[in-house]
Amino acid sequence: MTPAINSLLQHNVKHKVHEYHHDSASPSYALEAAEKLSVDASAVYKTLIVKLQTSELIVALVPSNSKLNMKLVAKATGSKKATMADAIDAQRSSGYVLGGISPLGQKKRLRTFIDTSALNQSSIFISGGRRGLELELSATDLAKLCDATFTELVD
Repeated sequence: MTPAINSLLQHNVKHKVHEYHHDSASPSYALEAAEKLSVDASAVYKTLIVKLQTSELIVALVPSNSKLNMKLVAKATGSKKATMADAIDAQRSSGYVLGGISPLGQKKRLRTFIDTSALNQSSIFISGGRRGLELELSATDLAKLCDATFTELVD
């Protein structure tokens, strides 16, 4: 059990757990999950930790086959600038390792933003808190648990 799974169980959220063997040579954790689980890459969301100009860290969830647009992140958060957080800060803040960062059960709760494309999916896949572990749930349930905002984050 991971903190992410415990969070789902604690709140009685309907979900499915999917496991696969992680290949350390894979260049993209989220795209690897889509491939190994035989699901469309647009349904697998990567959890990214972003640093705003104020040094605040936030969570951004975008489809695995898209690129986060930092200008859209800055606009959504009311910041002048946004950059990817460095790996050490992301891991320290979340309590998870890269490739296993889940938006659920993080050590420090961060403001969370989900790309609006998630609303077009019957369910989405997110990291379950370790490499090779994905959680499938509805985007609206995820947003409720994370107190997340749906906004445009990709072009």
